[in-house]
Amino acid sequence: MKPFDWVTGYPSLRMPMFGRNCVATSHALAAQAGIQMLQAGGNAVDAAIATAAAKTVTEPCSNGLGSDAFCILWDGKALHGLNASGGAPAAWSRDYFLRKYGTAERPPMRGWDSVTVPGAVAAWAALSERFGRLPFADLMQPAIRIAERGYLAPVVVQQKWAAAARIDAITRQPGFSDFFLPRGRAPDVGELVTFPGAEKTLRLIGETKGEAFYRGEIAEAIAAHARAHGGAMTAADLAAFRPEWVTPTAKDYHGYTLHEIPPNGQGIAAQIALGLLEQFDLGGLPVDGPDSQHLQIEAMKLAFSDTYRYVADPRGMEVTPEAMLDPAYLAERAKLIDRNRAQVFGPGKPPAGGTIYLTAADESGMMVSFIQSNFMGFGSGVVVPGWGISLQNRGYGFVLDPESPNVVAPGKRPFHTIIPGFLTKDGAPVMSFGVMGGNMQPQGHVQTLVRMIDHGQNPQAACDAPRWRVNEGLDINVEAAMPGATLERLKALGHKLEVIEDSYQDFGAGQFIWRMGDPAVEGYVAASDPRRDGQAAVW
Repeated sequence: MKPFDWVTGYPSLRMPMFGRNCVATSHALAAQAGIQMLQAGGNAVDAAIATAAAKTVTEPCSNGLGSDAFCILWDGKALHGLNASGGAPAAWSRDYFLRKYGTAERPPMRGWDSVTVPGAVAAWAALSERFGRLPFADLMQPAIRIAERGYLAPVVVQQKWAAAARIDAITRQPGFSDFFLPRGRAPDVGELVTFPGAEKTLRLIGETKGEAFYRGEIAEAIAAHARAHGGAMTAADLAAFRPEWVTPTAKDYHGYTLHEIPPNGQGIAAQIALGLLEQFDLGGLPVDGPDSQHLQIEAMKLAFSDTYRYVADPRGMEVTPEAMLDPAYLAERAKLIDRNRAQVFGPGKPPAGGTIYLTAADESGMMVSFIQSNFMGFGSGVVVPGWGISLQNRGYGFVLDPESPNVVAPGKRPFHTIIPGFLTKDGAPVMSFGVMGGNMQPQGHVQTLVRMIDHGQNPQAACDAPRWRVNEGLDINVEAAMPGATLERLKALGHKLEVIEDSYQDFGAGQFIWRMGDPAVEGYVAASDPRRDGQAAVW
């Protein structure tokens, strides 16, 4: 890798932040919650959990107490993965949805029939039990204070909140308007927001280490609300859930190794794309030039074609992740890329065989990459009254096609978009990072890693640089800051470009913590993305 260039070269008000203890996320109060845990003697896991809990209050348009979550962490000696995505209720089946909705192609986007078992709270408890240092109840205190005292609605959160308030399919869901629109509208920018009921839930979660959420008073309230509104979720579905410790998948790229949570998530798409790009000399091309951007776009489309065809709950997959990342297979797939034209790709045949992100690191060397999400903004729109629990709509990730590996089934996990990332070199930690925003997440992973590894851009410059986003077919969204000559050449190659000015929703955002040598001596550099109100705190 080239040495970092510390002159960003892009218009931005942000600079990299250096420290021995870092927390980076998209709301200042949540980042401060994590730093408070570090100052109290906690470690990076304690900081991450406190930040995640605070995020359910400060950014409810993206996550909540009914979210799912994933985590990759370096404990100082080894890498660990946690899959806390919940499965389908036991009553769900293809016939269940066909009986209720006729010839639908997938479960509904909103309402109780889009809700799988929420896993975020279980993730917090599992991480604390295995790696935390502070009492679990202490980790909930910052979020409790924020819910009780309130906070002033920030710009980006308010925009997403107001957009949701205009969608009937969300506002008519049971409990939504009473909790999120108590004034009959979304809060204005700078208006005080409080969450009565959420502080009670957070306190009980803290006192019981999450048990009340799955096997206690909160679980009973969730199940009762589902029964009252035609949902299939039961107390038994909640009680049966346990998050799963997993081994992250690994893909080498130019001396580094990218680690992702294995399927049912889409992190493998970033690894496939890098495996394809490894066949080209991107470092020898201009960083913002059309040749480099074209190759990355085509690699991403190829990666998505396999990801959307094969990735599901591993128990239902036709091929293994290892087969999808087979070097010989990727080398053959890379030959499909034409440097002189854009293409639409179908899946190959591998050999047989609305989200928040946060990252934290401490001076002992522990690093945490954590992501939790409601999926589509406010998720299902369902809110359990009196408890402030807004529920995700991850069930919409299933399909009803019986031939698909992602067909709905009892207890099965759906295809997931949220993916924490982690980078190592020679078995040692280098970077904890993530990007938010649907299918932009693996695309953001690829683009920022290429910029840092192949071109030596520092993490903040890689955040600030203009991005593209692959949609369907030849359609590409591109940020307006992309050089004009690059845009014209991409059009000439056949890409159908839509140039976007207001970019935070289209191109995602992320946070990055890069390890600078021995953290106890040199510390970390933290970078946040200006596309959302990203904040990094160091201590």
